[in-house]
Amino acid sequence: MNVKAEAKDSRFDLLKWLVVAALVIAGVVGNQYFSAEPILYRVLALLVVAALAGVIALQTTKGQAFWVLAKEARVEIRKVVWPTRQETTQTTLIVVAVVLVMALLLWGLDSLLGWLVSLIVG
Repeated sequence: MNVKAEAKDSRFDLLKWLVVAALVIAGVVGNQYFSAEPILYRVLALLVVAALAGVIALQTTKGQAFWVLAKEARVEIRKVVWPTRQETTQTTLIVVAVVLVMALLLWGLDSLLGWLVSLIVG
């Protein structure tokens, strides 16, 4: 892409981001203005406004880069080897045991130091 095309895209991107910001502000203000209306109608209106703002945001350079990042992240998540239920249970039990042991050690140390201080202070 040449410099002129990038400059033109960024100029239009700024306009698109301003439209997105205006839609978000309109959604917030409209939600407060129509606070007497049933919540269902307000939620549906906010969903429509959010979807419209999302579609416009995805038309920008940053929005397209975000979409590519989201698709690549989904591919990477599929590559993860998730632990089995047994491994998860065992790891959780080990963590709980270590926390309990450390809590007892710290309680004992705190009690010992408190006893020593009370002997010194009198």
